[in-house]
Amino acid sequence: MASQRHLFLQHCAQTSQEPMGIEVARAEGVKLWDVNGKEYIDLIAGISVNNAGHRHPLIIKAIKEQLDKYSYLMVYGEYLHQPMVDLAKYLSDNLPKTLDSTFFVNSGSEAIEGALKLAKRWTGRSNILAFNNAYHGATHGAMSLGGSYERKQAFAPFLPGVYNVEYNNKESLNKLNDSFAAVVVELVQAESGIYPISQDFLEALKAKCAEHDILIIFDEVQTGIGRTGKRFAFEYFNVVPDILVLAKGLGGGMPIGCFISDKKKMQSFTENPVLGHITTYGGHPICCAAALANLKVLFDGNIIIKVKEKEQLFRAQLKHTKIKALRSFGLMMAVQFESTDINMKVIHACLERGLITDWFLYADDCLRIAPPLTISKGEIKKACQIILRSIDAVYTNS
Repeated sequence: MASQRHLFLQHCAQTSQEPMGIEVARAEGVKLWDVNGKEYIDLIAGISVNNAGHRHPLIIKAIKEQLDKYSYLMVYGEYLHQPMVDLAKYLSDNLPKTLDSTFFVNSGSEAIEGALKLAKRWTGRSNILAFNNAYHGATHGAMSLGGSYERKQAFAPFLPGVYNVEYNNKESLNKLNDSFAAVVVELVQAESGIYPISQDFLEALKAKCAEHDILIIFDEVQTGIGRTGKRFAFEYFNVVPDILVLAKGLGGGMPIGCFISDKKKMQSFTENPVLGHITTYGGHPICCAAALANLKVLFDGNIIIKVKEKEQLFRAQLKHTKIKALRSFGLMMAVQFESTDINMKVIHACLERGLITDWFLYADDCLRIAPPLTISKGEIKKACQIILRSIDAVYTNS
């Protein structure tokens, strides 16, 4: 009988010539087990998805209870879904009053696409400003917004009217004028290896957008839902976006994203044309039920307030002469090595020792750390010991 790996390689589309290929049998909390019973500490949480850990009992309970009522129904007003209404209300209750209307979709990329459409529809303008080394998703419009040209040139041409400028450079904002609908920005550029926005730059951006009536879109797909040590990263900076984009950590492991704005702006989708933005599965009842349970676990408990303490523990433990830099913002961290080759060897050495890590799209010389926020101090220390031993092993065998 063919192995699962063989069947995967034969029948599932590949985006890498060397997939990690762990045959996972089960997952719980911060750990995974493969079909042979080998245990792994998960330091990437599906890339900042499982913020409350794998299979949190309250999230599983919410999924099962909703499944017993109904699963898919047509969305967006034809049928009213209690889970979608409850989730939207909970988000509004935890956000500034100008972010009181939520459009649910299926992913971060789709949420970015919806946010772009809303900005263009509301302003009547077409130009978008985004930043070099940004990552906003893999759909065509989202991919047009930033990133490495070398990575995306095979898919050109891109969305017209998108202008990329340097991140954290106030002079780059001189590009803005009355032709721009929006600026799309990450408060922490993740895929370039964890680079936070500066307060001065963000204040300058806010002023420039106010001068030209340009909307600010915060992409908090990776930074949102507690990852940085606050519910939303913008709470650190005292700047509220016109449109907020969430996904990844929102669903507690279920596929869901959203873009959030004020009711008046969102109403612009209802006319000229009617159904200005639509979705088949966005706001799926089971995904919304899971997301609401997930948010209550994270927002109503003490998990998020411990994130910064856990960040500091990682930083204190990860001391090695071969680590060239360690950048972090909450529990999203980049451990930089001297080369891509060394980093990949360290990642594979960690895997052999029962630790799952990863690299970054635009910083493949950096090892990614983004564990479930529920990771314990003991698990952090054990994970760091594995990383340090793996670094030693790589250099011993080089």
